[in-house]
Amino acid sequence: MSNGDADELVGDASIVTSRVPSRVASRVPSRVPGKETKKSIPRGSSSNDAAQPSTSSPPPLSSSSSSSSFADYGVHPSLVAALHRLNIKTPTAIQNACLQPIMSGRDCIASAKTGSGKTIAFGLPILQHLTLDPYGICAVVLTPTRELAFQIADQFHALGAHMNLKAPVVVGGLDMMEQALELQRRPHIVIATPGRFAEMLKTKGEEWSLSKTRYLVLDEADRLLSKTFAPELAEIFSHLPAKRQTLLFTATATAEIQALATKEPASGKQKPFVHLIEDSTSTPQSLIQRYVHLPSHIRDVYLSYLLTNPPEELEELRHTPPDLSTPVAENAFASENKRPRKRKEKELTEEELEIQAMQPPPTILQNLKIRCVPLHSYLSQSERLHSLSLFRSGIIPVLVATDVGSRGLDIPEVAMVVNYDLPRDPNDYIHRVGRTARAGREGWSVSFVAERDEELVKAIEEHTGVVMQEHAMQENKVLEDINKVFTARRLASVAMHDGKFGQKQKINKEKNIKRRKYEKEFAGE
Repeated sequence: MSNGDADELVGDASIVTSRVPSRVASRVPSRVPGKETKKSIPRGSSSNDAAQPSTSSPPPLSSSSSSSSFADYGVHPSLVAALHRLNIKTPTAIQNACLQPIMSGRDCIASAKTGSGKTIAFGLPILQHLTLDPYGICAVVLTPTRELAFQIADQFHALGAHMNLKAPVVVGGLDMMEQALELQRRPHIVIATPGRFAEMLKTKGEEWSLSKTRYLVLDEADRLLSKTFAPELAEIFSHLPAKRQTLLFTATATAEIQALATKEPASGKQKPFVHLIEDSTSTPQSLIQRYVHLPSHIRDVYLSYLLTNPPEELEELRHTPPDLSTPVAENAFASENKRPRKRKEKELTEEELEIQAMQPPPTILQNLKIRCVPLHSYLSQSERLHSLSLFRSGIIPVLVATDVGSRGLDIPEVAMVVNYDLPRDPNDYIHRVGRTARAGREGWSVSFVAERDEELVKAIEEHTGVVMQEHAMQENKVLEDINKVFTARRLASVAMHDGKFGQKQKINKEKNIKRRKYEKEFAGE
């Protein structure tokens, strides 16, 4: 992203995971055994001075700069009641720090650990504004992933149900015409990914406008400020009014975020409120971090054993092994790969019939009768949401995900995250394991470490300040099922080949290339 785009950002003011019920958390020891820290890391900081973020520890909740309730900040009673219905009664540290500055009209740049309540920190001031002056489009919330966009929308709808809040999600993978119609109805809030929203703005015509938008929120701002999204953000910024509040929230305070935080504002502009915690690169204190040394060619064998024989502290997992005997589970498992049909078969073209037949093949774990659902970029948006729904509800206990699922997803009762392979960027490790041990709950992460992964482990430990402890697994017991796992792997490989896995994406990519070529030729005429 160019410096100009970064300046405009603050309005010129400058995953394999395993899930268990929440009651299991109490059975995981609150004292993390064998958790050794390399250095003392400050807990957090909050500052009203954008020029230099403070490194002092935050005051206790009862101090004059904090509040013991949302009502103390002047939050509308209807919103306080909505929070209570969700069993949210006291503000978290990030909410205590940011609510008042945002509600007073200041831009905000804030970082906090995953699961700390960032969405409510920026969502409440927006809803407060809409309670007093309901108009659309009041706010635009941008996120790097589709799944996070839907999650944020769910939280907005839960808090704004009493005001009949309209907050559509504008992301790729869904019908563009339907999204255009929703935007024409002038919703209160738009939650979007940059790519699809920028595309909508280019073709929107005069049906709707962002000229009265009061708030721009960038959630997971470190990702959004990368070069990947620079063209899309530039397009979106060009449609937004200069007079707006810009709110940046992230779990990782990158160099670009810190540069924005220390940048002098333009003449006549107020400094943004800055709340950057120094230990944003650390993992939750309630997270038990383990590793397993293994040969790379038998990762699947270890994974199967770990999921069916989880750590003893997670006893509930041992009490509920994968079982397809119940009707609910059978129906859920059978429906994993179903896709809704919009038209009858006789109305479909030959190409559409071929694409519809490309069902995701059974995975190794499914062949081993371990109930699981996938989450990756080759799934359609409806399939992604279906997988998350089954996992959130507890019907399916295991979610097998790429890094599509590593950021922002808030599923409070995830007990364990398994790193099937280690990420090369330590920040990605923090986001992955951040899917568990959220909001003070206990949780486990287990990382598979193969022959060439030692340097990655060292980099992660240096970055987080925590030394991972080894999780003992009896190799002779693990290898008892090696033949069964290898058979499941071969069956999954054959199914992927025969099922033309990934062909849909290849066809869509070719279509997009042709469409862009046509658009360029048409523009040239």
